[in-house]
Amino acid sequence: MGIQYIDTDAGRLVVLPEADYKRLVSLSADAEAAQTIDEFRAKLARGEEELVPAEIAKRLIAGENPVRVWRQHRGMTVADLAKAAGLSQPFISQIESGKREGSIGAMKAVAEVLSVTLDDLV
Repeated sequence: MGIQYIDTDAGRLVVLPEADYKRLVSLSADAEAAQTIDEFRAKLARGEEELVPAEIAKRLIAGENPVRVWRQHRGMTVADLAKAAGLSQPFISQIESGKREGSIGAMKAVAEVLSVTLDDLV
């Protein structure tokens, strides 16, 4: 490497060939990605994260109602979800069919029961 050092009032600067700089940036990105993967695996082991089956992701991407998709994924009926969230069955059905929007409070309750974030339901 053809490295040069330049002393300034702000400290020492290092000048190196662009190819070397790009290699260092790539190594840094790889290290960050590995750390992120390790953090995810630790959260997964603690039950703080979950892997979502491709079928669920495809349904959500296709625009299916997220409340219905997550409810079915969790193996719940409309009645199960309504009871656990403290809401009525017709209200949950209307949310799932798009006939009504749930209030923030209702959607928070649904999200909590389904173990997802509020963002996952919008």
